Amino acid sequence: MAISKEKKNEIIKEYALHEGDTGSPEVQIAVLTYEINHLNDHIRVHKKDFHSNRGLMKKVGHRRNLLAYLRNKDVQRYRELINRLGLRR
Repeated sequence: MAISKEKKNEIIKEYALHEGDTGSPEVQIAVLTYEINHLNDHIRVHKKDFHSNRGLMKKVGHRRNLLAYLRNKDVQRYRELINRLGLRR
């Protein structure tokens, strides 16, 4: 269920602002979005897996806080990111 190193590095390269960037809000939100999408697929199949559901809710809350931080810091970067990720906001 965990994200593979190759996929995570691929996401980091795509959303990094500069070389070696792993901590910017864009990268963190992109990685969380990938994990959330995969957990959603798991929850659809295993409806009674409440432990994974709790982990999903924690990831959603973390992504929400990061999005709020980015929106307050730089609205243009926020808008570009949600368009690239296909989030509904």
